[in-house]
Amino acid sequence: MNWRSVWAVVAGVLVGIVVTTLVDVILHVAGVYPPLHQPIDDRLALLATSYRILIGIGCAWLTARLAPRDPMKHALILGVLGTAAALVGVVATWNLGLGPRWYPIALVILAIPQSWVGARLFQLASVRRTTA
Repeated sequence: MNWRSVWAVVAGVLVGIVVTTLVDVILHVAGVYPPLHQPIDDRLALLATSYRILIGIGCAWLTARLAPRDPMKHALILGVLGTAAALVGVVATWNLGLGPRWYPIALVILAIPQSWVGARLFQLASVRRTTA
């Protein structure tokens, strides 16, 4: 087992968890989001989806950057893990009335594409560095 490969993916997961949790807490404390366990509306779900996409892209970039080889493969593994986690979220929250049902479904659908984008941005930046 290549521990650098494992670390690359784990780092992406950990950064994603920490950063999204921090943003969520800040938005709750700032009064943008309602108190915990209160439903959010479509507008707030769209806000959450937006920053989760950006964070997901950043985490995939980080994973690709830390990967010892084949950065796209590592980022896509991160995306598969994100898809699985988001799918658990869909099942766990489906009947809790915490917000629009499209929101957790969107997280499932977007996990792999945002991971691809993050790895692709890393690859493009790497090509520019080597040709400059």
